[in-house]
Amino acid sequence: MPTPTAPGPSTASPVKSAGYFRWVICGLLFLATTINYIDRQVIGILKPTLQEEFAWTESDYADIVFAFQLAYAIGMVVAGRLMDRLGTKRGFALALTIWSLAAIAHAEAPVFGQWVAPVLGMFGLGYSASVAGFMAARFALGLGESGNFPASVKTVAEWFPRRERALATGIFNAGTNVGALVTPLIVPWITLSFGWYWAFVATGAVGLLWLAIWLPLYATPDAHRRLKPAELAYIQSDPPDPPKRVPWIGLLPLRQTWAVALAKGLTDPIWWVYLFWIPDFLHRNHGLDLTTIGPPIVVIYLVTDVGSIGGGWLSSALIKRGWSVNAARKTAMLTFALAVVPIVFASQVKSMWLAVALISIAAASHQGWSANVYTLVSDMFPRHAVGSVVGFAGMAGAVGGMFISKIVGKILDATGSYVPIFLMAALAYLVALAVVQLLVPRLKPVEMGDGRTA
Repeated sequence: MPTPTAPGPSTASPVKSAGYFRWVICGLLFLATTINYIDRQVIGILKPTLQEEFAWTESDYADIVFAFQLAYAIGMVVAGRLMDRLGTKRGFALALTIWSLAAIAHAEAPVFGQWVAPVLGMFGLGYSASVAGFMAARFALGLGESGNFPASVKTVAEWFPRRERALATGIFNAGTNVGALVTPLIVPWITLSFGWYWAFVATGAVGLLWLAIWLPLYATPDAHRRLKPAELAYIQSDPPDPPKRVPWIGLLPLRQTWAVALAKGLTDPIWWVYLFWIPDFLHRNHGLDLTTIGPPIVVIYLVTDVGSIGGGWLSSALIKRGWSVNAARKTAMLTFALAVVPIVFASQVKSMWLAVALISIAAASHQGWSANVYTLVSDMFPRHAVGSVVGFAGMAGAVGGMFISKIVGKILDATGSYVPIFLMAALAYLVALAVVQLLVPRLKPVEMGDGRTA
């Protein structure tokens, strides 16, 4: 692991921050990410209700979930490039519009499924109208939601100097945990009071309210009338990106692109395990049910919020103390990779709360790790390529997420134990960091075929 060195010209600047409007923008990204996770998790909360009403099998529900994951993987590549072409204001607005309307459309899924089911039948896919309709709605939701992270990371690259980007990324990424906390609190109440139809409508409409704030408020820093000149100078205190543009296809041969993609592809699936399998683990190992599982889940995601923000803070703090970007980012990543390792004991301990503590630390460490992986993109790539690289890396993570549930299911069917699953989680981050170090031993701007930095 590289030792701390004095920062180069990209990390040191005589300009002192004067103003905090950039953190308002970060707050909007946090809200968008929270909404993103609320909309994707509503169907999970309503699964028993919908399954009973429409007589879904477990395979039906799995296919509905798979439709979202498939679209999310596809959309990550398209969305990243779209953000680079349209810019964050229009690109983010388009993504929010698509996913909000798709979220609301779930309410009418059984109706328009009557037209979708015959179309799927032409390809040999036989589904009832309700399953076909929800698959279509989930696919549209996945396409729209895939724009959130490429747009957010690109916005951070535009609004923050390098030494603050990991912290800003950690803050907006904390919205994933808040969304996971809010959904089980509001969706059951809406459903019991008004029905599942209005649960989809109400949560989907929140995104449209966010748009009403984003569109009049957002502009790039150099065009924003509310930004003080001193804060603009602070935001732009890094050396400017050269004007040369990076062709999309030109990103694929780069080691830097694959370092980020493999870091996401190896570790994002572990996050999906936390989201979808921890309730099952607590039920299997500690006998928790729907009436008792709430407090442990709340604790896990509250601790995870701390990890998300702390992960960004750690590397940013090291940079401010004089560490190089390379040393700061990788030291933070190593710290979080090591902090995940104790989860291997979670399935062996007798105390439920000790198991929850080990899982909480691991989940928080994932978010701290993820904040730094996202920031690697803006460390190595020019702003106009950030969305494309994040999109490609997000696709790698989504593809891993498509298959992790099948792998976990087979392990549980064969062994009935979470020991192999938690061992896989414990090692994934160290393996990913080794891959990153092998591909990019020094973080520096990418070089194109003509030898110039992009």
